[in-house]
Amino acid sequence: MRKKTKITIDPKYVLAAVLIFCVVLGVISYRFEDKMTPIRSAAGNAVIPMQKGINSIGRILSDKLDYLTTMKKTVDENKKLKEELAKLSAENKLLQQDKYELDNFRKLYDLDEQYAGYPKVAARVINGDPTNWNNIFIIDKGTDDGLKKNMNVMAGDGLVGIITEVNKSYAKVRSIIDDDSNVYGTVLKNSENCIISGNLTLMKDGVIEVTGIDGNVQIEDGAEIVTSQISDKYLPGILIGYVRDLKKDSSNITQRGYLTPVVDFSNLDMVFVITEVKDSAELEEMLK
Repeated sequence: MRKKTKITIDPKYVLAAVLIFCVVLGVISYRFEDKMTPIRSAAGNAVIPMQKGINSIGRILSDKLDYLTTMKKTVDENKKLKEELAKLSAENKLLQQDKYELDNFRKLYDLDEQYAGYPKVAARVINGDPTNWNNIFIIDKGTDDGLKKNMNVMAGDGLVGIITEVNKSYAKVRSIIDDDSNVYGTVLKNSENCIISGNLTLMKDGVIEVTGIDGNVQIEDGAEIVTSQISDKYLPGILIGYVRDLKKDSSNITQRGYLTPVVDFSNLDMVFVITEVKDSAELEEMLK
């Protein structure tokens, strides 16, 4: 078979031919300007609509590009604003937490001043009761901090409860609203003794029970009740709450009613533990 001969042209000859063609067209256009007018007109009529279309497409593409650029900028700004908002929200929560902590410390300070005669150590509630009333809870101090069983616990404006168990680094507290709690109290105005009994059912209405008040004694609603000298576990003079709705019981010998605690048991965070245990021997001597 015969091989096909491959023809190759040097590129410089092609370039020279194109250059010559352009020069010839230029000369013809110049020499025969009048005769070239119809051709230029026809070419213009063909090219101009095409150019308009190209311009329109260009404008549309430019508008779309501007829109996409604006959208990207808006999305970036929105993302940045969200990040700044999240940062401000986090800072606000920290400020609220700091304010909450400050309020708690201020309340503890006021309580410390009010009961300056008792030695105390501050502790934080680390595990409350699932009922949300904190009738039994754990604090983050123990024997390593000098705590002992039967030490009294305070918060807010007065008595919270008593330590029932203590370990090296934590202790368990039973509050006065617990069903198993009974505290000897005294009506501050006239020194009438009474018994404050915990009652979680009543606590849903914000009160617990008061019993054992002399049936012939007149006591107004709102009278303060504090821990009594005759209590074997609670130190005297700690505010428990305010009595109300006293009525004679079935025996007509004593009165019973309700007590509104001074402590918010649904919102316990920090407490004071009085690092002093009631001396039972001293009490027995006093009661002789």
